[in-house]
Amino acid sequence: MADDVDDSQRTEEPSGRKLSRARDRGQVAQSREINNWFMIGTALGIVAFGGGPITRTIGAALKRYIEAPHELSVEGALWPAVGATLATIGGALALPMGLLVAAAFAGSLLQTGLLFAPDKLTPKLDNLSPAKGFSRMFAARGLMEFGKTLMKLAVVIAVVVILMRPELVRLPLMSGLDAGQMMLEIGRLTGRLGLGVFIALTFIAALDYGFQRFSFTKSMRMSKQEVKEEFKQSEGDPMIRARLRQIRMERARKRMMAAVPTASVVVTNPTHVAVALRYELGTEKAPMVVAKGAELIAQRIREIAAEHKVPIVENPPLARALYAGVEVDQQIPPEHYKAVAEIIGYVFRLQGKLKPKSQRL
Repeated sequence: MADDVDDSQRTEEPSGRKLSRARDRGQVAQSREINNWFMIGTALGIVAFGGGPITRTIGAALKRYIEAPHELSVEGALWPAVGATLATIGGALALPMGLLVAAAFAGSLLQTGLLFAPDKLTPKLDNLSPAKGFSRMFAARGLMEFGKTLMKLAVVIAVVVILMRPELVRLPLMSGLDAGQMMLEIGRLTGRLGLGVFIALTFIAALDYGFQRFSFTKSMRMSKQEVKEEFKQSEGDPMIRARLRQIRMERARKRMMAAVPTASVVVTNPTHVAVALRYELGTEKAPMVVAKGAELIAQRIREIAAEHKVPIVENPPLARALYAGVEVDQQIPPEHYKAVAEIIGYVFRLQGKLKPKSQRL
């Protein structure tokens, strides 16, 4: 259903749930240029800081074959020598190759974090179809990637031409240099070109990363209908949620009404608001609201209070203040202590729980 939606209708930003599902399928914003940038930068670092020792090690291993090849014979020590040479070269290149692999992994890790998508590992017959592969090559995204590759190649060539133009005068002079000086000159030119290309690729990688994030976010956008459908799936149907909320309110109201007989007094407005207060001498710090309501609920609170002989006292200002400012099962705040104490004291004296003021010492 989502695939049938026209792109012009996808005006809403992708939800976290959709992005999470896309990530589980391996669909994330990722730029290959970032990976290339890490690998090229690592390669330049290896050449700059380890190129000399690596070159000398490989040169020393191959020197024997260049200077004295006649000393090696097929029947003699040729194959052991070849094995030792390959081992030396492999040892010299092991660390640089490991660093390049780590750089490629770091480029992906910094963009997407740790990502495990089993769907990407599942073989799909469509990927093996030549027709499908041919169509993907000429799809809009494939043509765009091809165009980006041509642009990147053009930028790199332009940088090389710009950097090499001042050096064209010096190149014929290199033939008069000895081997050591020529290697230094070649190293200088290589470093100059490598740094220039690396800077150009830095801008290319930054632009491509921004473009990939923009394209990914755009492809993940949702229509208003998709947002509604996903909200229903994640939060439930609005009618069902309204019904559940109604059931919870009814249960809370029943519990509240069951607590009215335990109240010490009910303060009323007199007909619009009713607040039931409970206070136990010596056990509670302050009176507590056990029930409250307006209109029909207030009427029902008064009826239950009358049935269970709970005193009902009219005090409109106090009733309105308690109804607006105190929730059920909460103690009253200090600013209402005096007014409530007078009412409860009056009720307790009528019930004989407190001595009249005239009989107190």
